[in-house]
Amino acid sequence: MKRLIALCLVFALGTSLTGWAQTQPQPPAPGGFRLKDCIDYGLKNFGSVRLAQYQVETADQQARQALGQYLPQVSATGTSINNVKLQQSVVPAGVFGPEPRVFIIGQKYQTNLTAQASQTLFDRSLLLGIKANKPNQQLAALNTRQTQEDVIYNITSNYYQVFVAQQQIALLRDNLERTQQVLNILKLQRDNGVIQPVDYTRTEVSYNSTQSQLTLAENDLNLALNRLKYQMGMPQEQNLVLSDSTLLTQLPTIDQGQFDASRLVSFQQAETNLALQSLQYQRIKAGYLPTLSLTANYGTVNLGAQTLDRIFSNFVGFGSFGLRLNIPIFDGFQRDAQLKQQRLTLLTQEEQQKLNVSAYRLQFNNAQSQIQRAQVSLQNDDRNVKLAQEVYNITTLQYKQGTKLLTDLINADNSYREARTNYINSLINLYQARLDLEQSQGSLLSFYNQL
Repeated sequence: MKRLIALCLVFALGTSLTGWAQTQPQPPAPGGFRLKDCIDYGLKNFGSVRLAQYQVETADQQARQALGQYLPQVSATGTSINNVKLQQSVVPAGVFGPEPRVFIIGQKYQTNLTAQASQTLFDRSLLLGIKANKPNQQLAALNTRQTQEDVIYNITSNYYQVFVAQQQIALLRDNLERTQQVLNILKLQRDNGVIQPVDYTRTEVSYNSTQSQLTLAENDLNLALNRLKYQMGMPQEQNLVLSDSTLLTQLPTIDQGQFDASRLVSFQQAETNLALQSLQYQRIKAGYLPTLSLTANYGTVNLGAQTLDRIFSNFVGFGSFGLRLNIPIFDGFQRDAQLKQQRLTLLTQEEQQKLNVSAYRLQFNNAQSQIQRAQVSLQNDDRNVKLAQEVYNITTLQYKQGTKLLTDLINADNSYREARTNYINSLINLYQARLDLEQSQGSLLSFYNQL
């Protein structure tokens, strides 16, 4: 009877472990979101992507505004006045007679219609403003690319976290199932006096501990899913199922290129900002130069409108055109102060760019180190899985022969399970290290396109 129970126990453990060794924890049902699907969704729906698009459209309108300042400016005005009390003037005696005479100036009602037009012929500041359109639009496009890379990085990182949580839950559920099988056999052994009650209690404690770990893992999964939904721009109440099973079956391809800061969006943004600041410096300096513009106006005014019914009759036209030359002479040294401030701004950004390049290189070197460490760790954990499985097989054989205790077999089972968990974590760490390397190389868009 005792031997039969022991063989049943070995068979239960061996069958579940053999099946688990041959198959990975099952991924979610087909038809869910793969990593690329999640990123596609986020690039279309996450709020920051729309904000970046608005910035691009704003830059286009700013370009139109800058160009419009160098196009003809035309305006028209119209006034209709009721002079309630007209101004009077005195003509000295001797002009129109021996006595001074009082004259009324103007008319009771007066209507004026005037049109003005101007065309800038030369204004260095406006020309530089038009020249700034291209780098300003480039900066908006770079901001869009930076936003896209941020979305790709955040979604991918959170996707990995969800995947790890799912695998941990699968392992814990598998552990609970196998532990429950052991408990059923141990209960039979305890009731038949084969083992001490403490052996059953010890295993029951392990079962309860695993149950608690499963509850925490399920909560972690919900939190990870909520974070992933947020990064995707998906409503929290919407169901999200992942279906990418290649993370466990295919190791990531690592392409460690040479460091080139100019490939980074942040570097390109800073360079474009420097170009804009340089143009701003030239615009301030152009304020010392004269400006020349062509002006013209034409209008009409009614005469003799002493009654209300004549305010739109008897119009007389007038007009003029000419050149307007504006020469700056002295502004209290305001422009000189602006130039020096702008020069300091340029020097500050140039120094900051040098610091940024050093930081980018440090990030790249650290990412390479993380990749190497993750690869070594994955290789070690892979060997540990094979060793733990070998230990379990030997322990199972020795238990059948009666040279090992049940606790030894359970410990071997736990070691094998822990080795599998470590392997999964190391694999995900390698994926994360690869993601960090892609970010430090400025190749996140290429990473996304190759998914």
